[in-house]
Amino acid sequence: MNRKQQTISKEVSLAGPGLFSGETATLTFLPAEAGQGITFVREQDGKVATIRALVDNVLKQPRRTCLKNGTLFVQTIEHCMAALAGMDIDNAVVKVSGGNAGEVPGGDGSSQAFVDAIQEAGVTQQQEELRPLIIKKPVQVTAGDATLAALPGPVDHLEVIYDFEAPAPVGRQVFKFQTGDDDFVTQLAPARTFVFKHEADELRARGMGQHLSPKDLLVIADGGPIENKFRFADECARHKVLDLLGDLYLVGRPIRGRIFAHKSGHSLNHLLAKRLLEQEEATARTSMVTREAALDIRRIQRILPHRYPMLMVDRVLQVEGDHRAVGIKNVTFNDIFFQGHYPGTPIMPGVLIVEAMAQLGGILLSQKLEHTGKLAVLLSMDKVKMRHPVVPGDQLLLEAITVRVKSRTGHVRCKAFVGEKLACEADIKFMLVDSEPL
Repeated sequence: MNRKQQTISKEVSLAGPGLFSGETATLTFLPAEAGQGITFVREQDGKVATIRALVDNVLKQPRRTCLKNGTLFVQTIEHCMAALAGMDIDNAVVKVSGGNAGEVPGGDGSSQAFVDAIQEAGVTQQQEELRPLIIKKPVQVTAGDATLAALPGPVDHLEVIYDFEAPAPVGRQVFKFQTGDDDFVTQLAPARTFVFKHEADELRARGMGQHLSPKDLLVIADGGPIENKFRFADECARHKVLDLLGDLYLVGRPIRGRIFAHKSGHSLNHLLAKRLLEQEEATARTSMVTREAALDIRRIQRILPHRYPMLMVDRVLQVEGDHRAVGIKNVTFNDIFFQGHYPGTPIMPGVLIVEAMAQLGGILLSQKLEHTGKLAVLLSMDKVKMRHPVVPGDQLLLEAITVRVKSRTGHVRCKAFVGEKLACEADIKFMLVDSEPL
């Protein structure tokens, strides 16, 4: 049984220098409404940016996780995100102010400072039930000799096994952690960021971490930590699990299943988060096909002027206000375009896949009250990409999401899928004109 969503009970702050930049910043946790998730608010030079803690907002940076919205960003957030995940905080606002780097306070390179702040604030249970992301099918991502695999498993917790390898004196370390049963506060939160001496020298030569000494950070030389000591015999593997939990929390909610990791880092963690979201979306689309139609062909014909052979939407499965629509185009060998495209190797023309997406976009724009009776005429297309061939027997699942709508124009982002495979995507803009009576 799923638990209820949770947020922090009161506002709490912590301050300190960032790990890489050394610039002092203040981080403030605030309560948030159920269903809001984790949202960062970056304040800098009189500007304010709201950045959802989602993998789609990740800006690629070496050795850390960075989120961006416009010109503002927050970075080195993985230890903060791990603390929120480990303390079961589903909804919170995280304000970051001070400095130009947008880096959160680094503490000792672990999650301990963030955990201490959350414990000070307390946790409040909310009324809405948590909806975790449950791994349904195996997903694997690799980069060189590093690999991450997500597998179906328990539906009430996440089990992580990390296999870490490094030169002596670290060697091979294997650590297993299970959310819900194992204690995040004592087993993972104190595990610190580590760096090998030659890496530390390179970073300092590039102007990073100048404010740190080996006493402040776990710097590992041939003989072991310099002016420091390990908190755990397998602290390196534990910290990798900490990073992994923080990065995977960018799916927007807790994950349930099993994760096996070998030498993975932030970029691979982000890639797995994206693949897990894609898998969940594909599963949702597949189950949607059996739904009762939101708009059948007769209602579609009342909205669109298109008729045979140019009506490319057979059924609309879902309409979410004027924000999103999902529809179907059943592709059969009787479709007239297969007579000439191509004889012997029938493939649906890409321009007609785009046309089908555009027609669904027109249906979506018509849902806005002031657009009733308007006709969405194609104005422009951008970022059009054909990803997968469409052949007789396929069923095209069409999706249109509103980007921007004005009184006379509309902009939608469209995708077309065959099963779990993306067949086509495009940004489509329309001119909304008065429809002439038939």
